[in-house]
Amino acid sequence: MEYFSSVTKICALFCLMLFSSCSGSQNRKDNDKSRDISLETYININRSLVAREQAKIKAYIDSLNLNMDSTGTGLWYVIDEPGTGSLIRKGQTVTIDYQIKLLDGTVCYDSTERGPREFTVGRGGVESGLEEGVLLLKEGSKARFIMPPHLAHGLIGDDDEIPARAIIVYEVLVTDVKR
Repeated sequence: MEYFSSVTKICALFCLMLFSSCSGSQNRKDNDKSRDISLETYININRSLVAREQAKIKAYIDSLNLNMDSTGTGLWYVIDEPGTGSLIRKGQTVTIDYQIKLLDGTVCYDSTERGPREFTVGRGGVESGLEEGVLLLKEGSKARFIMPPHLAHGLIGDDDEIPARAIIVYEVLVTDVKR
């Protein structure tokens, strides 16, 4: 008798596991659907935010009567002085004097206070908009970049001077390029 009750318990446990795995499969499908809906919602929200950022940038450019170009990533730029030599390439070490401002004119960082900035192009460690922008320049170039948050400090800012989702204006003078 004990044997049959053990077998019955094992069969019941097996059926329970089988049943729960089937319903878990349905739950996964439901979760995938809600995840797809959420992903679509996030994409639409992001498109809306990017459109608003671009509108703010265009209004800023128009208010100062600037003649700027933009790249496919959303970086806006104007080269005020073209510099000399070849265009900067990835792998080169660049030294810049800079000023970083918000659209309202608030100065966040300035190389006159902090010293010049040196970085190797393509290795990260700087804003992706800065990396993209310096590839348009030569030694001695002076330029202005307007970077939307996704090319600058993103959703959280830099935990210091640059707030969350900030559009920044980067004024740059390339003082040295090491080949």
